Amino acid sequence: MTLIVRRLLDPPLAALLLALASAGILLAALALEHFAGAAPCQLCIWQRYPYLAVIGLGLLGYWWQPRLILWVAALVLLGNAGLAGYHVGVEQGWFALPSGCAAGGEATSVDELRELLATAPPACDQASFTLFGLSLAAWNIFACLAFALYAAAAAFGLQQRMAENRLAPNQG
Repeated sequence: MTLIVRRLLDPPLAALLLALASAGILLAALALEHFAGAAPCQLCIWQRYPYLAVIGLGLLGYWWQPRLILWVAALVLLGNAGLAGYHVGVEQGWFALPSGCAAGGEATSVDELRELLATAPPACDQASFTLFGLSLAAWNIFACLAFALYAAAAAFGLQQRMAENRLAPNQG
């Protein structure tokens, strides 16, 4: 078991796994959007960009300076967790709706109003999809924090420290 954990914490492999996990998150979001009809709001779209960055960082970290890249990826993921937390706050009514999330335009007739409503983007204060009672923004907080913790553990060299502790003589 510890051999598997040490291998998973190997910095180049951890960077690659973070890239793959981030790609999986994006593919799941796109599948929900295109196949399940869960249209994303503006805050949902913004939460995708850090995953794109982590994909690029993970691929770079596989080949070059994996520990440094993992620290950067952990910071990006923590930032995304903060953005997701803000989104949950908007959904719960704790924070004001951002201006980019409100439908705009004026209607002078009922037909124009119908057109505006038909083309309006989803509101950021209403979850379009929930799983076990939590919005996707709430689940994104957990995913980002877990990925950031994994990146930090690999960047910190936990794998190497585990190996050193295993080889060190028992001082008890």
